[in-house]
Amino acid sequence: MAAGLLAAMFLTFMLQIISRYVFRSPLGWTLELCLTTWLWLVFWGSAFCLRDEDHVKFDVLYLAVNPGLRKIFALTSALAIIIGIVAALPANIDYITFYKIKKSATLRIRLDYVFSIYGIFAVAVIAQYGLRLIAILRGGADLEGHPQSAAMKAE
Repeated sequence: MAAGLLAAMFLTFMLQIISRYVFRSPLGWTLELCLTTWLWLVFWGSAFCLRDEDHVKFDVLYLAVNPGLRKIFALTSALAIIIGIVAALPANIDYITFYKIKKSATLRIRLDYVFSIYGIFAVAVIAQYGLRLIAILRGGADLEGHPQSAAMKAE
């Protein structure tokens, strides 16, 4: 899915460049399609393609503490993410479904379809961090913080 979205965005972008600068006749719908595929690519990729260690983290303090405190930090952060997204989900879903009355400017796509990816993203993140919470509690989660840590230890 992510590769398809990226390919669609790239091809649409190239079509816009060619139509604007070669044929001197810009296509208005290409900008909207690029923005929509970018939106879907960001949320889809973040929810389903990136691993936990691929996300940007500010872990200076986390890495400076002992493993017991790291576990508490990891539990607290996973729980905070779950609670925050669960708390916001009803309002977010309400806002997304409100947009069924509006359509995009040029492609005339219902905006609830465009923004529905956020609902999918939110549910996926809740599930991911729920599984991470369980893994931490069971002692099976990696609490090192860096994917390179194993390679550094090997050297």
